[in-house]
Amino acid sequence: MLDEEARGTQQEHVFERTVHLNYLLFLPQEYGKDPGVRWPLILFLHGSAARGDDLELVKWYSSKIVERQPDFQFIALSPQCPSGTVWLNHHLTLKALLDQVVLQYAVDADRIYLTGLSMGGTGTWSLALDSPELFAAIAPICGMGFPQWVRAIKDVPVWTFHGADDPVVPLEESQRMVEALRACGGNVRFTVYPGVGHDSWTQTYDNPELYEWFLQHRRD
Repeated sequence: MLDEEARGTQQEHVFERTVHLNYLLFLPQEYGKDPGVRWPLILFLHGSAARGDDLELVKWYSSKIVERQPDFQFIALSPQCPSGTVWLNHHLTLKALLDQVVLQYAVDADRIYLTGLSMGGTGTWSLALDSPELFAAIAPICGMGFPQWVRAIKDVPVWTFHGADDPVVPLEESQRMVEALRACGGNVRFTVYPGVGHDSWTQTYDNPELYEWFLQHRRD
Protein backbone atom coordinates (compact mmCIF):
# COMPACT_ATOMS: atom_id res chain seq x y z
CA MET A 1 0.00 0.00 0.00
CA LEU A 2 1.18 3.51 -0.79
CA ASP A 3 2.60 5.40 2.18
CA GLU A 4 0.19 8.23 3.05
CA GLU A 5 3.14 10.60 3.49
CA ALA A 6 4.06 10.14 -0.17
CA ARG A 7 0.87 11.89 -1.29
CA GLY A 8 0.80 15.66 -1.71
CA THR A 9 4.56 16.10 -1.11
CA GLN A 10 7.75 15.74 -3.11
CA GLN A 11 9.86 12.71 -2.22
CA GLU A 12 13.58 12.41 -2.93
CA HIS A 13 14.84 9.49 -5.03
CA VAL A 14 17.98 8.33 -6.82
CA PHE A 15 18.13 6.83 -10.30
CA GLU A 16 21.23 4.81 -11.18
CA ARG A 17 21.97 4.11 -14.80
CA THR A 18 25.06 5.24 -16.68
CA VAL A 19 24.96 8.32 -14.44
CA HIS A 20 23.76 8.99 -10.91
CA LEU A 21 20.63 11.15 -11.13
CA ASN A 22 18.81 12.58 -8.13
CA TYR A 23 15.16 13.43 -8.64
CA LEU A 24 12.01 14.56 -6.89
CA LEU A 25 8.68 12.82 -7.39
CA PHE A 26 5.35 14.36 -6.44
CA LEU A 27 2.17 12.29 -6.20
CA PRO A 28 -1.26 13.99 -5.98
CA GLN A 29 -3.16 13.76 -2.70
CA GLU A 30 -5.77 11.49 -4.28
CA TYR A 31 -3.20 9.23 -5.93
CA GLY A 32 -3.86 5.52 -5.36
CA LYS A 33 -7.24 5.92 -3.69
CA ASP A 34 -8.95 4.72 -6.85
CA PRO A 35 -6.74 2.04 -8.46
CA GLY A 36 -8.44 2.56 -11.81
CA VAL A 37 -7.31 6.17 -12.18
CA ARG A 38 -4.19 6.96 -14.18
CA TRP A 39 -2.62 10.36 -13.75
CA PRO A 40 -1.07 12.92 -16.11
CA LEU A 41 2.63 13.54 -15.56
CA ILE A 42 4.77 16.66 -15.99
CA LEU A 43 8.52 16.29 -16.45
CA PHE A 44 10.18 19.49 -15.14
CA LEU A 45 13.72 20.42 -16.25
CA HIS A 46 15.37 23.07 -14.07
CA GLY A 47 17.89 25.75 -15.07
CA SER A 48 21.66 25.78 -14.66
CA ALA A 49 21.64 27.25 -11.14
CA ALA A 50 20.02 24.09 -9.72
CA ARG A 51 22.64 21.63 -10.98
CA GLY A 52 24.52 19.47 -8.50
CA ASP A 53 23.38 17.23 -5.65
CA ASP A 54 21.18 19.52 -3.53
CA LEU A 55 17.55 18.81 -4.38
CA GLU A 56 16.43 21.83 -2.37
CA LEU A 57 17.65 23.92 -5.31
CA VAL A 58 15.29 22.07 -7.64
CA LYS A 59 12.37 22.86 -5.33
CA TRP A 60 13.01 26.57 -5.82
CA TYR A 61 12.88 26.37 -9.57
CA SER A 62 10.88 24.16 -11.89
CA SER A 63 9.06 22.17 -9.21
CA LYS A 64 8.24 25.12 -6.91
CA ILE A 65 4.55 24.95 -7.87
CA VAL A 66 3.99 21.62 -6.10
CA GLU A 67 5.67 22.89 -2.93
CA ARG A 68 2.96 25.55 -2.68
CA GLN A 69 0.08 23.52 -4.09
CA PRO A 70 -0.31 20.07 -2.51
CA ASP A 71 -3.59 19.54 -4.42
CA PHE A 72 -1.69 19.72 -7.75
CA GLN A 73 -3.41 17.29 -10.13
CA PHE A 74 -0.34 15.93 -11.90
CA ILE A 75 2.43 13.54 -11.01
CA ALA A 76 5.51 15.78 -11.11
CA LEU A 77 8.91 14.34 -12.00
CA SER A 78 11.81 16.74 -11.37
CA PRO A 79 15.29 15.32 -12.00
CA GLN A 80 18.49 17.17 -11.10
CA CYS A 81 21.17 17.69 -13.75
CA PRO A 82 24.68 16.73 -12.53
CA SER A 83 27.23 19.51 -12.08
CA GLY A 84 29.18 20.53 -15.16
CA THR A 85 26.69 19.03 -17.62
CA VAL A 86 23.54 20.09 -19.47
CA TRP A 87 20.31 18.27 -20.19
CA LEU A 88 21.43 17.57 -23.74
CA ASN A 89 24.02 15.19 -22.23
CA HIS A 90 21.33 13.13 -20.49
CA HIS A 91 18.61 12.31 -23.02
CA LEU A 92 19.04 8.55 -22.63
CA THR A 93 19.02 8.76 -18.84
CA LEU A 94 15.95 11.00 -18.78
CA LYS A 95 14.06 8.62 -21.07
CA ALA A 96 15.08 5.64 -18.93
CA LEU A 97 13.96 7.45 -15.78
CA LEU A 98 10.65 8.35 -17.39
CA ASP A 99 10.17 4.72 -18.49
CA GLN A 100 10.76 3.53 -14.93
CA VAL A 101 8.30 6.01 -13.40
CA VAL A 102 5.63 5.13 -15.98
CA LEU A 103 6.03 1.43 -15.16
CA GLN A 104 6.14 1.90 -11.40
CA TYR A 105 3.31 4.41 -10.97
CA ALA A 106 -0.21 4.93 -12.33
CA VAL A 107 0.84 7.27 -15.13
CA ASP A 108 -1.37 7.96 -18.14
CA ALA A 109 1.23 7.48 -20.88
CA ASP A 110 -0.91 9.50 -23.29
CA ARG A 111 -0.75 12.55 -21.00
CA ILE A 112 2.95 13.12 -20.40
CA TYR A 113 4.01 16.77 -20.63
CA LEU A 114 7.46 18.34 -20.76
CA THR A 115 8.55 21.76 -19.57
CA GLY A 116 11.70 23.50 -18.41
CA LEU A 117 13.30 26.89 -17.87
CA SER A 118 16.49 28.47 -19.23
CA MET A 119 18.91 25.51 -19.52
CA GLY A 120 15.83 23.38 -18.93
CA GLY A 121 14.00 25.28 -21.68
CA THR A 122 16.80 24.31 -24.03
CA GLY A 123 16.55 20.78 -22.64
CA THR A 124 12.82 20.78 -23.32
CA TRP A 125 13.38 21.67 -26.96
CA SER A 126 16.19 19.14 -27.38
CA LEU A 127 14.49 16.21 -25.61
CA ALA A 128 11.24 16.78 -27.51
CA LEU A 129 13.11 16.95 -30.81
CA ASP A 130 14.90 13.72 -29.92
CA SER A 131 11.77 11.85 -28.76
CA PRO A 132 8.61 13.65 -29.92
CA GLU A 133 6.56 10.46 -29.61
CA LEU A 134 6.79 10.59 -25.80
CA PHE A 135 5.01 13.88 -25.15
CA ALA A 136 1.43 15.10 -25.47
CA ALA A 137 2.56 18.76 -25.29
CA ILE A 138 5.62 20.79 -24.32
CA ALA A 139 6.23 24.22 -22.74
CA PRO A 140 9.80 25.51 -23.14
CA ILE A 141 10.58 28.69 -21.16
CA CYS A 142 13.38 31.10 -22.15
CA GLY A 143 15.46 28.37 -23.76
CA MET A 144 17.58 28.07 -26.87
CA GLY A 145 16.32 25.83 -29.65
CA PHE A 146 17.34 24.16 -32.87
CA PRO A 147 15.17 25.60 -35.66
CA GLN A 148 16.72 23.43 -38.36
CA TRP A 149 15.16 20.34 -36.74
CA VAL A 150 11.70 21.58 -35.73
CA ARG A 151 9.86 19.43 -38.26
CA ALA A 152 10.33 16.56 -35.78
CA ILE A 153 7.86 18.26 -33.39
CA LYS A 154 5.49 19.64 -36.02
CA ASP A 155 2.66 17.56 -34.54
CA VAL A 156 3.47 18.20 -30.86
CA PRO A 157 1.53 21.15 -29.33
CA VAL A 158 3.98 23.79 -28.09
CA TRP A 159 3.48 26.80 -25.83
CA THR A 160 6.70 28.73 -25.37
CA PHE A 161 7.41 31.72 -23.12
CA HIS A 162 10.10 34.39 -23.00
CA GLY A 163 10.80 37.74 -21.34
CA ALA A 164 11.12 40.58 -23.85
CA ASP A 165 14.18 41.98 -22.06
CA ASP A 166 15.96 38.71 -21.25
CA PRO A 167 19.70 39.50 -20.94
CA VAL A 168 20.75 35.84 -20.58
CA VAL A 169 18.91 34.05 -23.39
CA PRO A 170 17.82 36.58 -26.02
CA LEU A 171 14.17 36.65 -27.03
CA GLU A 172 15.29 35.90 -30.59
CA GLU A 173 16.09 32.32 -29.56
CA SER A 174 12.41 31.57 -28.96
CA GLN A 175 11.32 33.68 -31.92
CA ARG A 176 13.42 31.57 -34.29
CA MET A 177 11.84 28.37 -33.00
CA VAL A 178 8.33 29.77 -33.28
CA GLU A 179 8.91 31.04 -36.82
CA ALA A 180 10.35 27.68 -37.91
CA LEU A 181 7.43 25.79 -36.39
CA ARG A 182 4.86 28.03 -38.01
CA ALA A 183 6.63 27.67 -41.34
CA CYS A 184 6.22 23.88 -41.25
CA GLY A 185 2.63 23.93 -39.98
CA GLY A 186 3.36 23.32 -36.30
CA ASN A 187 0.91 23.87 -33.47
CA VAL A 188 2.58 26.64 -31.45
CA ARG A 189 1.59 29.39 -29.03
CA PHE A 190 4.05 32.13 -28.07
CA THR A 191 3.84 34.36 -24.99
CA VAL A 192 6.25 37.27 -24.62
CA TYR A 193 6.28 39.15 -21.31
CA PRO A 194 6.95 42.88 -21.91
CA GLY A 195 9.56 44.38 -19.61
CA VAL A 196 10.52 40.99 -18.14
CA GLY A 197 14.12 39.79 -17.96
CA HIS A 198 15.35 36.24 -17.61
CA ASP A 199 12.81 35.13 -15.00
CA SER A 200 9.88 34.38 -17.26
CA TRP A 201 9.18 31.11 -15.45
CA THR A 202 7.70 32.38 -12.17
CA GLN A 203 4.58 33.89 -13.72
CA THR A 204 4.37 31.04 -16.23
CA TYR A 205 4.32 28.29 -13.60
CA ASP A 206 1.98 30.36 -11.40
CA ASN A 207 -0.55 30.58 -14.24
CA PRO A 208 -3.32 27.93 -13.97
CA GLU A 209 -3.96 28.31 -17.70
CA LEU A 210 -0.73 26.48 -18.47
CA TYR A 211 -1.92 23.32 -16.69
CA GLU A 212 -5.38 23.59 -18.21
CA TRP A 213 -3.71 23.85 -21.62
CA PHE A 214 -1.61 20.75 -20.95
CA LEU A 215 -4.73 18.74 -20.13
CA GLN A 216 -6.36 19.70 -23.42
CA HIS A 217 -3.81 17.52 -25.19
CA ARG A 218 -3.33 13.79 -25.38
CA ARG A 219 -0.69 11.88 -27.28
CA ASP A 220 -2.04 10.48 -30.55
